[in-house]
Amino acid sequence: MTSTPRARSTASRVFVVLIAASLMIAALVAAFLVVEAQRAVRAEAERVTSAAAVAIASAPGVASALSTGDRDAATLTLEPYALSVIEDAGLDFVTIMTLDGIRVTHPDGSQIGERYLGTIPDEPRPLTEVFTGTLGPSVRTIVPVPDAAGAAVGWVAAGVTTESITDTLLRRLPLSLVITAVLVALGALGAWFAGRITRRIAGDLPPGQVRDAVSSYESIRTLGEALRAQTHEHGNRMHTAVALLELGRTPEAIEILTETSRQSQSLVDQVTARRHGDPAVGALLLGKSAQAKERGIDWRLRIDPEAPRSALSAVDSVSVLGNLIDNAMDAAGAVEDRWVEVVLRRSPSGGVILDVADSGAGVPAALREKIFEHGFSTKPAGAQGRGVGLALVRSVVAEAGGSVEILDDPTTFRVTLPAAGRGRP
Repeated sequence: MTSTPRARSTASRVFVVLIAASLMIAALVAAFLVVEAQRAVRAEAERVTSAAAVAIASAPGVASALSTGDRDAATLTLEPYALSVIEDAGLDFVTIMTLDGIRVTHPDGSQIGERYLGTIPDEPRPLTEVFTGTLGPSVRTIVPVPDAAGAAVGWVAAGVTTESITDTLLRRLPLSLVITAVLVALGALGAWFAGRITRRIAGDLPPGQVRDAVSSYESIRTLGEALRAQTHEHGNRMHTAVALLELGRTPEAIEILTETSRQSQSLVDQVTARRHGDPAVGALLLGKSAQAKERGIDWRLRIDPEAPRSALSAVDSVSVLGNLIDNAMDAAGAVEDRWVEVVLRRSPSGGVILDVADSGAGVPAALREKIFEHGFSTKPAGAQGRGVGLALVRSVVAEAGGSVEILDDPTTFRVTLPAAGRGRP
């Protein structure tokens, strides 16, 4: 005997989704921190090489040593100075050269007297670049060395190899990893709390059953309100008829009872004329007619006897229809000309079209998508079912393979559903 695998509970899905979101955010933050650290280290290398090169070029002894034209004497004077700057400033090389690019100093003594590997500007100006020289790829800045008159007599290049930059970056990575780990831990803690809260509300029910539970609650609520209104109306009429009989005004009592019977029978005839009708939907429509009368709303009902049964269950049908009628009554109750019209007919494709129209002020264009969001409502904060009805309607209809749209003149909520057996699996 095979067993059907149990669907993952809503709480578990919430936990998994939040954990996945936390990991994704942490990964993005980690990538951003690494890129930002790389940019910062590169910018720092450019600032250090530029400042060092400018400082060396401005040193009094550098210009005078290059101005003599004796490269050997210049090397003896400047090489120790350049090596000390390399050590003090944390640079990888400092190259002092003649105006035509012949090295006077270099960390590798064998390279002294050779031509500088890098870009020498056509005119005396600073230049920062990445270039591969004798020590490998490096960030380097070259600046002119001016004499007392301001004329260039040579060049100074200071550089940091990309290997050194990478080492600096690696030293800063642990901080990024710690920040990422903290984000993941906070995300996991938040996901755990969210899962606990969701489990308290929904238990171990999967999302589909949670939606069914909400739909069932909405169905019971709207059907209960409708039946209460119908019972209240019939009770009022019966009390009035009994009082008239006690007063001996029998014809008036008979007229009230006859009118009640005639109105009820007209509604019953429309509901029962539909060959594929649902008793729960019929009871809802009869109850809503009484509720409309109780609120002073003109109730209009047109049912196509040939309309097929929709793909919705009885519970979902009552939930969808009841919520749409409740919203229509709320809208109509806010204006002087109060009416609500419900039309149930066959669609051209063989499905079912449900129109619920009202005389209300309508739905602003800016809110036509927002009103279907869970938690949004134009009703007062204490209104029952606030922010759930229309969101549930769209969810139920979409799951059945149907659609919901809003039409104007008059305001109409149109639900199009496939016939039973043609819905989305």
